[in-house]
Amino acid sequence: MNEFMEFFNTSAPENVSTSVKLLLLLTVLSIGPGILMLMTSFTRIIVVLSFVRTSLGTQQMPPNQVLIGLALFLTFFVMAPTFSEVNEQALTPLFNEEINLEEAYTRAAIPFKEFMSVHTRQKDLELFLNYSGADRPETIQDIPLTALVPAFAISELKTAFQIGFMIFIPFLVIDMVVASILMSMGMMMLPPVMISLPFKILLFVLVDGWYLIVKSLLQTF
Repeated sequence: MNEFMEFFNTSAPENVSTSVKLLLLLTVLSIGPGILMLMTSFTRIIVVLSFVRTSLGTQQMPPNQVLIGLALFLTFFVMAPTFSEVNEQALTPLFNEEINLEEAYTRAAIPFKEFMSVHTRQKDLELFLNYSGADRPETIQDIPLTALVPAFAISELKTAFQIGFMIFIPFLVIDMVVASILMSMGMMMLPPVMISLPFKILLFVLVDGWYLIVKSLLQTF
């Protein structure tokens, strides 16, 4: 027991770095999912990919695990400059014991604020600032995360739904054409979705749909 307490005794110089790293690791693990979903590009990407699957009407193809995995790696790709800046400005100095934990949190928040502010609508940000009664921030660093994170989240959702609407249009046209042809042939008992599904998949493959979707997503960032 004494050895265990000694290990966490931050007054000992040799244990400061280890204790800080452990505390930082536990903090990241506890709030990591929230940071990933609401402070990165993950929300927009996963919503758009879900719209693609829904518009195709392929039910569980691709599976959820594939979509989430693709969204994760695309998020890491898009957020790589931000993560790199956080590592250089906050994590590396912290591990080298050049700054304390509080200053590391402050430095780490700046790259995320810069990224989120670019993709946050002013209307959404003003909604939360006015509701909380906060003063109008003069710089990006002055924006509180409590207002910026939800504003960024609803801005991302709107953008994702706009992209999803554009994805739905060509597949909706195919469904309407197939339904009209079946009705004109008197085949009202045959589900139009059963006939239109192969044509939608064929169209998606011919235009290289996944490439276009991912390319469009990357261009929005």
